[in-house]
Amino acid sequence: MSHPPLVFDLLSLKAAQDSHSLYHRLRAQEPIHWSPQLQGWLLTRHADISNALRDPRMVAGPMTGQFERLPEAARKQLLPLRDAVNMWMGHTTHEGHLRFQSLLKRYFTPRTVDNLRPRIQSITDALLDAAAAKGGSIDLVQELAIPLPSSVIAEMLGVPLTDEYMLQRWSRDLTAIFSAFDVPQLLRSQKSVMEMMNYMRDALAQHRRAPSENILEVFVRAQAEGLVSEEEILSNCVLLLFAGHETTARLISKGMWLLFQHPEQLAKLREDASLIPQAVEEVLRYGDVVGFITRLTVAPVELGGQAMQQYQMVYLALAAANRDPEVFAEPDRFDINRKPSKHVAFGFGSFYCLGAALARLEAQVFFETLLRRFPHVRPAPGTQPTWEPRLPLNRELRALPVEL
Repeated sequence: MSHPPLVFDLLSLKAAQDSHSLYHRLRAQEPIHWSPQLQGWLLTRHADISNALRDPRMVAGPMTGQFERLPEAARKQLLPLRDAVNMWMGHTTHEGHLRFQSLLKRYFTPRTVDNLRPRIQSITDALLDAAAAKGGSIDLVQELAIPLPSSVIAEMLGVPLTDEYMLQRWSRDLTAIFSAFDVPQLLRSQKSVMEMMNYMRDALAQHRRAPSENILEVFVRAQAEGLVSEEEILSNCVLLLFAGHETTARLISKGMWLLFQHPEQLAKLREDASLIPQAVEEVLRYGDVVGFITRLTVAPVELGGQAMQQYQMVYLALAAANRDPEVFAEPDRFDINRKPSKHVAFGFGSFYCLGAALARLEAQVFFETLLRRFPHVRPAPGTQPTWEPRLPLNRELRALPVEL
């Protein structure tokens, strides 16, 4: 006996605040769900998402599906945004993605990243020194979680980070590209992308006048060999500056919030710093650090018994996969002793996040240093964290007042 398809309001604030109740129901009853709101398929099962991530008929490129659903006048207005995003590695063709990965991978291997440990430690100490000097409460998100990875990726690129607040505004607008369903927000995103590209254009010109060994130099050499265009360089520098800090900032801020919510887990870390690496993995699994990513079917696909047509959007709910009871025992329990972890927070296969090792190291150094220097860190009394909906099905921690 067939059942009518499940109907959910995926764009509601309630769904964003309690996404896992919805994910559990979907995974049990309709793990491959067609959403009229998203005009795409929503996947919630670990096995289906893992298969989708390795299927060459599903390609990244969030603007492609969103763009086609917009009115014609809006599509014309948003052409610069579509073209810029579709040049990003991970959102271009499979061959283009591999081309950029081959250029950059030596900067992001675990061994190379570990060489950055002293610099990451120095930046972390300086940020904590400044926070402690203020006295009273500080905002962990704005004063620690965002500046740490922002400073690191800017130095790796060879880009002066002169205005962190401008970077935060740009990043907020870029985040909306992946979840915006209204033209005004996409136009704001486009404005920020164009501003970032101009910022990178100036940085690239400065680098050519005084070259040094960094990621910009890799791109300049590749352009001289005809491997990349100027616009591809600028677009991917925007991506690196954005993605190079956004995920780590979420990992740190949501990780600290989760530890406050689970004081027995925080006590374990205070007593035994060797648990920090696996605690970071548990935050990645449990903490919805990356809620979902998108794919576009470039050919008909059958997945998990469901036929998908060519040129349909597919939303891979990584947060749902990371709580799949078929893979994780007691998936809704936050447990820093959990190991091993088969989470997919950083993706899977050839589209595994290039910066995964860097994000892990930054978070590990941060938590080790914070808990060593300020073992009694706590939420600031009389305050609450500030959450901002990130539709569909997620929310962003924008402020976390703490006392060191």
